[in-house]
Amino acid sequence: MPKSNPSNTEPIRYAVVGLGHIAQVAVLPAFAHARENSRLVALVSGDEEKRRELGRRYRIATCLDYDGYDDLLHGGEIDAVYLALPNHLHRDYAVRAAEAGVHVLCEKPMAIDEDECTAMIRAAEESQVRLMIAYRLHFEPATLRTLAQVRGGEIGDVRLFDSVFTMQVRDENIRLEAEMGGGPLYDIGIYCINAARSVFGCEPIEVVGASLAGSDPRFAEVEEAFAAILRFPGERVASFVCSFGASDVSSYRIVGTKGDIVVEPGFEYAEGLRTRTTVGGKARVRRFRKRDQFAPELVHFSRCILEGSEPEPSGMEGLIDVHVIRSLQESARSGEPVRIAPLEKRWRPGPELEMRKPPVRKPDLVRAQSASR
Repeated sequence: MPKSNPSNTEPIRYAVVGLGHIAQVAVLPAFAHARENSRLVALVSGDEEKRRELGRRYRIATCLDYDGYDDLLHGGEIDAVYLALPNHLHRDYAVRAAEAGVHVLCEKPMAIDEDECTAMIRAAEESQVRLMIAYRLHFEPATLRTLAQVRGGEIGDVRLFDSVFTMQVRDENIRLEAEMGGGPLYDIGIYCINAARSVFGCEPIEVVGASLAGSDPRFAEVEEAFAAILRFPGERVASFVCSFGASDVSSYRIVGTKGDIVVEPGFEYAEGLRTRTTVGGKARVRRFRKRDQFAPELVHFSRCILEGSEPEPSGMEGLIDVHVIRSLQESARSGEPVRIAPLEKRWRPGPELEMRKPPVRKPDLVRAQSASR
């Protein structure tokens, strides 16, 4: 059972676990826009300088290294954790939190394989705590308005989805380490997979993947790029390419029988998004201002905890994306298409999740840097 039973008027008390780049530029500042029901009370990091400087900046008294994590979980000081750790640590830290009765909001990808995802879901269910995966775009206006256009039939029957998500990753970044669940497919390809699933409103039934090694020394452990084709029911198809060795591109195109929608940039949080809808040869462009995409996650998750409701995106959402990733990797190894074992999910992000929070200013970083060059 959860260790605490917060009332509907008390904010949910969070510990942010892992103080790397994403935590510093997005998660920690987001609490200022989630004050209605969320409060940052603890920081966990193995870096003493980060604990000291960020604790001072955010006026957090409880700043611990990882050795103190279990004591924090059992101490009654927090209700939830936000896990901003390397991918290979998600399962361990999520399960330990759940078993201690602490709710878990975990960065994506959920974990590095299906067994780890399932262990996280099971631990949350057995301890009756909430588990949510941090798909920030599920709350973002441009994304949700695009999905509403698709579902409303504005471009006809949707037939194709195509995406490119690329960046130049810095040398010695953890995203280049295989043991830590690195590689472009886990890190940025997951956005393309999740977007395609949302657009088609169902799960892929077959995938074909190609891993592109590259010759740059950065890619000694992980591929430079990955290309994928996903077949969906109704003879519909999604394709995407993700890369750690190409110029910054973040876009997707949805093609229907009457028109198409291009979202570019499509997956960013450091800038506003833009959509272009073309129907009957006439194009309409909409620009969406930069917003805080992380505060809505906190507000939604805290609301679910306070109301006793199940959060979405759920652990099942994370599991399905990881299952698709693993199937694509299997296809790349074998050189053959891979049929997807059925994992049905009916929920899809909808307009009820839309939240608009003001943008955060990029803070000074403490012993952290962006993944991209």
